[in-house]
Amino acid sequence: MLQKMATVVGGSCKRKEILQMNQYELIVERIASGEIPTGKGLNQETTFKRPGDTRWGSHFGTVTSVISLFSPITSLMKIIEDDPKNDAARTDAGCILYAMEDFEFVFLLHLMKLILGISYELSQALQRKDQDILNAIGLVKVVKSRLQEVRDNGFDELLQETNLFANKYDIDIPNMNDVYCPKGRSRRRLESFTFFHYFKVELFNTVIDTQIQELNDRFDNVNTKLLECLSCLDPRGSFANFNKEKLIEFARFYPLEFDELADIPFLSSSLGNFIVDVRADSDFGNLQTISDLALKMVEKRKDIVYPLVYLLIKLALVLPVATASVERVFSAMTFVKDKLRNRMSDDWFNSCMVTYVERDIFATIDDEEIMQYFQGMKNRRMLL
Repeated sequence: MLQKMATVVGGSCKRKEILQMNQYELIVERIASGEIPTGKGLNQETTFKRPGDTRWGSHFGTVTSVISLFSPITSLMKIIEDDPKNDAARTDAGCILYAMEDFEFVFLLHLMKLILGISYELSQALQRKDQDILNAIGLVKVVKSRLQEVRDNGFDELLQETNLFANKYDIDIPNMNDVYCPKGRSRRRLESFTFFHYFKVELFNTVIDTQIQELNDRFDNVNTKLLECLSCLDPRGSFANFNKEKLIEFARFYPLEFDELADIPFLSSSLGNFIVDVRADSDFGNLQTISDLALKMVEKRKDIVYPLVYLLIKLALVLPVATASVERVFSAMTFVKDKLRNRMSDDWFNSCMVTYVERDIFATIDDEEIMQYFQGMKNRRMLL
């Protein structure tokens, strides 16, 4: 419903202007009634934030903007619903307005604000290219703990907040002791439970349990241990997180690459020599990522001196840690493989994807150099 709302609101510049005007009138009215204070930096204009497909942190901004702009958005939907010129927009606006006037929509809006607010820092940490794996794992544990705490003790506070919001905007609040019946459904052949049971068990507990289970599935004990070991290769702070025992444990996750009898003892000695060597070399002092470490090792020919350590670094690089980068590549496919390029070969498609995803790198290459390269590949009828 929020996605549909974003489409309707952003459908034209005129609707955005109406939303801004409604917001301005609301702020003036609240200032006149003394509901909100005035001062420098207060009461700034806000916009409806469209949620991003792969930026999960953006959904928190969408939910909070809907809550803060609830009255202006409602007024805008009424205007669109009364406009006879656009039947499709009128239908969507009517569906949105019907949903916004329902207590269940308001409850879910505040529930998602609560959950997305708890996981916001984790979402931001996992989206960064220079991921701090150790802090990300710590945030996973924090989010799990917070969600469990909210599940145990947070329902009454959430319900109270939702009731205050509903009273503010004249939304009917159901009696929690009445028997729940979905709108448009007959009371016959339905399980008999109250509104309180529906909102707490069917919605609140179910949604939070799903979030906790998802985190447990994606960050189980093995994965968490693997990432903690991986963080020991982080070169920042002069290899401040380096831990030889954890790196040996990391190598044991790959028995086909590191033999317990033949390779692990040599790896232990190599890691001890490696850390002393790189900490004494100033060229390794300003590295930020594991990929920078791999490049610097090849440049300084340390990959030949410490082959087992370099193999460990390569295994760390191929781990699917940067899932955000992978999601962005899949999002880029919608731009590269359109209807006009639907039958391109795999090689051509791969080349287009590389140039699109790494466009910052390709922007530094001179066009003349590219044309000279293609000119030298084979004879052509004219100079490029």
